[in-house]
Amino acid sequence: MLTTPIPLSDLDYGPDEEAAVLRVLRGKWLSMGPEVQAFESEMSEFLDAKHAFAVSSGTAALHLAYLALGIGAGDEVIQPAINFVAAANTTVAVGATPVFADIVGLDEPTIDPEAVERLISPQARAVVVMHYGGYPGRLAQLSEICARHRLALVEDACHAIGARYLDPSQRPPHGAQAGTVGDVGCFSFFSNKNMAMGEGGLVVTNRDDLAERLRLLRSHGMTSLTWDRHTGHAVGYDVVAHGYNYRLDELHAALGRCQWRKLPGNNARRRELVAMYRQALSRLEGWLIPFADYPGESACHLSVVVAPDTDTRDCAVQHLRSVGIQTSLHYPCIPGFGAFHRFATDGIDRCLAFASRAITLPLFPTMTTDHVDETCRQLALAAGQHD
Repeated sequence: MLTTPIPLSDLDYGPDEEAAVLRVLRGKWLSMGPEVQAFESEMSEFLDAKHAFAVSSGTAALHLAYLALGIGAGDEVIQPAINFVAAANTTVAVGATPVFADIVGLDEPTIDPEAVERLISPQARAVVVMHYGGYPGRLAQLSEICARHRLALVEDACHAIGARYLDPSQRPPHGAQAGTVGDVGCFSFFSNKNMAMGEGGLVVTNRDDLAERLRLLRSHGMTSLTWDRHTGHAVGYDVVAHGYNYRLDELHAALGRCQWRKLPGNNARRRELVAMYRQALSRLEGWLIPFADYPGESACHLSVVVAPDTDTRDCAVQHLRSVGIQTSLHYPCIPGFGAFHRFATDGIDRCLAFASRAITLPLFPTMTTDHVDETCRQLALAAGQHD
């Protein structure tokens, strides 16, 4: 047993975050106001996105994306079966049907463009590409498919803040920031994300028509906000759409502004740690490291390895837990959840294999080289391959 356990993730918080919270408390304005506006402006510039709207969660961002696109009853949304359940839950919430596609492979667990093309029906309205672990999916191919079939492309970039898509052929959207290529991009700032705010999210678009819908739907369909009326920029308001309360508050925005300033350095540190993992774990026979030859610039949100089989994976997880190393699974196949049995489908064999063999290892920017070395040593012990 380790003297100090190694957690799956940890916060890089300090005096800057404390000062930011105090600044908001002393200003005595907690609901959406100047901190949120500043955060949105900073994120829009950073991402090179025309419009950026801070929201209460990544789930809210996805829900608003579907609503702004007009997706509803009778529509289908093609999406990966390997993802957090939010994208599928919000599909059902707008009355549409999630259609689950396979991943490219165990070494590239993002949605397979060929599988997407096979699943397109007259009811299809959108495709969701989830940038698994911080690695942008095959955006050039997916953009071409969506344009040809007149489908919306929604980027679930909840893992990928700061990632950049680099196409080997250098064709567009080569060089673009993750989340800015599709019609709408969605980010999460949950407490385990690269920008950790506890809760919070962002939805971005370069389309003016979607931006107006997103702005209204985020706050009850109202034509002005409380802050606008407080500062005298508006007197009253109309309600012109059936919207939601998906606003971000000032405290979370202040934390987000601090975390954004740390993001480039923290993402760079994550990439260093993942490189250490890859070098050490490449010696394990029969194990696979996803994205080992990835051409883009990843946000490295996750460090994942794929065991030779399910029994080996389960034994490794049990051993790591016994010595104080936390692991996780990102993710079970969504059609396997009870609420999604009615959407079960064939043709997701690679998703099923990945979900039964993958392990998410600890990764966070304050992690030390010793943490990585010990995790790899213990994993090799569990696999019976320690020198």
